Amino acid sequence: MTLKSRVREHTFTVTENEPVGDGIWRMVFRAPELAGSLEPGQFMNFLVPGAKQILRVPLSYASADAGAGTVEVVYAVVGDATRCLTQLAAGESSSVLGPSGNGWRVREGQGRSVVVGGGVGAPPAVAAAGLLAAHGIAFDGILGAQTASKLWGVERLGELGAGKAVATTDDGTAGVKGFTTDALLELLSAGGYDTVYTCGPQVMMRGVAQICREAGVECQVSMERMMSCAFGACNTCNVSMADGTYKSCCMNGPVFDAKEVAW
Repeated sequence: MTLKSRVREHTFTVTENEPVGDGIWRMVFRAPELAGSLEPGQFMNFLVPGAKQILRVPLSYASADAGAGTVEVVYAVVGDATRCLTQLAAGESSSVLGPSGNGWRVREGQGRSVVVGGGVGAPPAVAAAGLLAAHGIAFDGILGAQTASKLWGVERLGELGAGKAVATTDDGTAGVKGFTTDALLELLSAGGYDTVYTCGPQVMMRGVAQICREAGVECQVSMERMMSCAFGACNTCNVSMADGTYKSCCMNGPVFDAKEVAW
């Protein structure tokens, strides 16, 4: 099946770009048409001035304000391109491709849900929380990181209306010492949950998917792949499916039903 890309090039202007943790930055930029067309769980591909690499940088987003024409991105500094991205000051501009991919989904009559984000998977998890809040679906949230200085988004979950907003850290410097999967097991053991939305390291999402399968709870996963072009032309971001086929992360995903993925 041929997929039609909805990606367009937009000029964006930075309004804020500041550190919010150890190697974690938050950028807000103005791009009215893009802000009005993004759906939670989709991503964008940024042209970063000064970066050595030719390819654009794919990043998810945490929130978009169609009225203000702004988009909020929280990103980890992991290489040359993201280091260069930190140098974009308020008032400076570049270009971004989007909206890219397919985002989170909600169903008619959906019950209480959980969002689970690990590390740089926190922004799309927060975006999922915003979607649930907009649809009036009750939810709880779990966000995890290696240490307190790398943790972002827990307060935002509370602001969006999470019944419970649980923080976990590997070293115990914030919230509960342990993993997001431990916290999810505890939540689901009480019963009454319908759907889990998760984004983070592959090993974490595999664990979340297994927990949900055993609990009989629906699970959506936002996969991470090297999305070189972000509109289906290069075939570098394929995801192996349980039926033996491959699907494009940038076009079919990044959000998949966890049962479809070959873990």
